[in-house]
Formats: sequence, structure tokens, C-alpha cells
Amino acid sequence: MVDGGIPFPMLSDAGGKVGKVYGVFDENAGVEARGRFIIDPDGVIRGNEVLTPPVGRNVSETMRQVQAFQLVRETQGAEATPFGWRPGKMTLKPGIDLVGKVWEKWKTDMAFD
Repeated sequence: MVDGGIPFPMLSDAGGKVGKVYGVFDENAGVEARGRFIIDPDGVIRGNEVLTPPVGRNVSETMRQVQAFQLVRETQGAEATPFGWRPGKMTLKPGIDLVGKVWEKWKTDMAFD
């Protein structure tokens, strides 16, 4: 799929040991649901998505989320990424002045892609 392989770890979980821990192993069928977990360097799950087999996943959205989590981590929470944020796009500055006004700020300053 990617020249030189994928740039992140993937695993196979014969027997469902890991799937049981993450709650995606189906004991009756003996298989796991399609699960995607974004885990930060401290081992904290920051995002997850579990889909049934007939529904495909969106790798572009996963990568966008990883980039957003990285930015939030790098800024130590001083910046937040709104829906659909992409690198280089405007971020929000969390604070009391933003409470209840996110949509107002977003619709005037954000570009919809």
C-alpha cells in the first residue's frame, strides 16, 4: 500500500487477547470488529473508532486526527482543532471567552473544505 511499508505499527491478534482488552473481540464469532485506536506516547487512548465489517474506514480522516492530536500535544492544549481541521488551518484558543461562542468564531474565521 505504501512504498517502504506503513509508518505506524499494526498487529494481528490471533486468539483475541488484545481485542478483549479493547472490547472489540466477538467471542461467539471468534473475530474482532474493525477497531482503530490512536494512542499517545504516554499510552493514553486519545481516539478510537470501531466499525462492523461491512463499513469501510477512512485513512485520510485517521491521519487528520493523528495530526490534530499531535498539534494539541505540542501546544500543551493551548490550541484546539475544530471539526475538519487540517495542518496550516486556523485553530481555536481554548478559554472562557470561547465558551458558548465556538460556532460564532468558527463560522466567521474558518474556511470550510
